[in-house]
Amino acid sequence: MKIAQVSPYDFTWPGGVTEHILHLSHQFIEMGHQVKILAPYSPARASGLDPNVVPIGRSVPIPAGGSLARISLSPWIYRQVRRLLKEEQFDVVHLHEPMAPYLNLAVLQCSKAVNIGTFHAYHGSTRWYIWSKPALKYWFKKLDGHIAVSPAAISHVAPFFPVKYDVIPNGIDLGYFGAEAAPMPEFKDGKLNILFVGRMEKRKGLKYLLEAFGRVKWDFPNIRLIVVGPGNLDKYCHRVMSERNLQDVVIAGAVDYKTLSSYYHTADIFCTPATGKESFGIVLLEAMAASRPIVATAIPGYSFIVKNGHQGLLVPPRDPEALAAALAILIQNPELRKEMGARGRAVVDQYRWDKVAKQVLDYYGTTIEAANGAKGPRKI
Repeated sequence: MKIAQVSPYDFTWPGGVTEHILHLSHQFIEMGHQVKILAPYSPARASGLDPNVVPIGRSVPIPAGGSLARISLSPWIYRQVRRLLKEEQFDVVHLHEPMAPYLNLAVLQCSKAVNIGTFHAYHGSTRWYIWSKPALKYWFKKLDGHIAVSPAAISHVAPFFPVKYDVIPNGIDLGYFGAEAAPMPEFKDGKLNILFVGRMEKRKGLKYLLEAFGRVKWDFPNIRLIVVGPGNLDKYCHRVMSERNLQDVVIAGAVDYKTLSSYYHTADIFCTPATGKESFGIVLLEAMAASRPIVATAIPGYSFIVKNGHQGLLVPPRDPEALAAALAILIQNPELRKEMGARGRAVVDQYRWDKVAKQVLDYYGTTIEAANGAKGPRKI
């Protein structure tokens, strides 16, 4: 089968959607299928692009969902897209965030293959759909199949485009995160390690974790907070650390993929206090794969993965007192940490990329059969 994976986001920058596409594509190739990835790019960063990526259109950063979305807004990509689709004759065109401008809309405009969309986002705000729904209806009708990565993602899009969505989740490299990794020696000094992994963005809620850490540090001085992720602490985080004179907070910054697993296996507790706008939570899967207990916020994208009291503890967002109380429970109960970590490891097996890819391929087959039965085989 010839498959096109289409990303609206710049493939030279790391991100959840681009990682999803990359892993899915590699699984398909291992299964014997042909895959091309269509995506915008930044020429200055393009030297390390995956060989299966076809760069189309330079990207520009646009604020979206509490982060920056690097997308192409160039109207000149239409001809390139049309020529590529005609040459390749894909069996399936799989568009991720299919209603995002501009590459995805150009592909939908030109494609006569079976078109499938995966909806990833849960921004909380639906302004994009509110403003653009009348125009987007035209392109949405060109989709033959509709996937969402979680119920939260469905709740974001379904009020505007009410069709049947199949939930097929994000996946995880279980062989990497689940394999026993040596803890980082500089952090194995008898202190209990609490780990945060995420970009330094307000919606990730790091400031609330710092406040909570300040509370539990008073009662449990032999603990450490390790912060992993790209970006810089904002003024509020700096103020919390300064006013409370927080000790044992290690800002590791961005780390490479090869090192990330070691941080999870160094941690005793994983904590992610995001305030919202999360459709899923890849970091939860990574922590569960490493058999680490979790303290997280009870937001829709996280509640889909973690059952409160089972793999971890869920607390209300923006509540440092509740966050501190949950951390204190796990700090004091090593057996509970071990039990929750084991339960998480047992659950995460269903998110292996080979299983996720099999679900997507089965969905391709069902959708192709339905589309061809209704309209006859379609060719460009």
